[in-house]
This record gives sequence, structure tokens and C-alpha cells, in this order.
Amino acid sequence: MTKTFTGTLFIFSAPSGAGKTSLVKALLNSTGYIGVSVSHTTRMPRPGEENGKDYNFVSREQFQELIDAGAFLEHAQVFDNFYGTSQDWVESELEAGRDVILEIDWQGAEQVRKQMTGAVSVFIAPPSIEALQQRLQNRGQDSEDIIARRMRDAKSEMSHYGEYDYLIINDDFNNTVEELRAIIIARRHRLEAQRIRHADTLKNLLG
Repeated sequence: MTKTFTGTLFIFSAPSGAGKTSLVKALLNSTGYIGVSVSHTTRMPRPGEENGKDYNFVSREQFQELIDAGAFLEHAQVFDNFYGTSQDWVESELEAGRDVILEIDWQGAEQVRKQMTGAVSVFIAPPSIEALQQRLQNRGQDSEDIIARRMRDAKSEMSHYGEYDYLIINDDFNNTVEELRAIIIARRHRLEAQRIRHADTLKNLLG
């Protein structure tokens, strides 16, 4: 894709249980110029989840129609369900100068990199396999069989960390939030974006 955007697209990937969702919520609460893409998914809502806020819940038939229409920037199957990111929504946010976070797996990240050359990718890993398993068990959302499957898939997911621009180990939650914010702030102040964002100020300064 050859479009140039003022906003930055951030890809956050992590194995299930690494704390990605909690970290993103903390970033959204502390950073006013960044948003998170609400993915489309075919999975059923979990207790407390709202359609249009947490996910756009659709049937498999509706999801396939969106694929056929070319509506997704990326889409992938995770476990037994499908997830996809709206391309129109992402591009409109970036054009408006807002940064966007995509919470996607390595498959989706690979697709996005091919289309959005300016995307910045971050892999978030747990401090240990034992810590990851403990976090999955403490969530209380899954059976032991599902946890075992998530652990197997986590090792596969983590094997792709070398494909990302940044690697963050989520050992201390508050420190990890600050490390992610540092990446976002630094990227937002890159010259090409600031030149567009502050064109009037620069013109005034240079007379």
C-alpha cells in the first residue's frame, strides 16, 4: 500500500494469557490519541462483552461475505473461530491522525505488514511458561483441556517473535505499560508525521 498516513498503525501480538488485552486498556486510558480496532469475529460473546465495543459479532456466513467484499485488512482463524479487521475503519483513523492498535496473532500481522509498510509491530511475551499457564488458570474462563490447547498454541505463537520490530516481556505490568507508551510516543514524533501535523507552526517559525 502506498498511502501515507499521519497516524501510526501498531500491531500487538501475544500468546493467550500474556496480558495483551489488559495492557491495551491501560494504554487507552492514559493516551488520548490512540484507539484500538474492534475486530469482527464469529465466536460467541463472553459474559460482559458488548457487540460493537469488544467485538463485532457476526455469523460465519456474514464473515465470508465480508471476505468476498474485500472488507478486511487481515483475517485469520484462531482456534475454532475467525477474526478480521476492517480496512476502511483503520485507514480513516490513520488519515485523521489517530494511532491505531491491532490486537492480532502472527498470521494477521504477516498480512498487515504486506499491505501497510509503515506498521509498527510489537510482540508481548510472558516472563515464563509457568507464569503463562498460571495466568490462564487464574482467569477461570477455560477448562483444563482448553488451557492445555492454549499452551500448545502459545509456543507456536511465540516462535514468531523474531518477525516483529519490538519484543516486550510482560513481567511487571506497570513497567510494561510504560515501555509500550515509550514506543508509541517515539513513533508519533517521527519527522514525516510531525511535519504534516505541525505544518502551520513550522511555517510560522521559519517565517
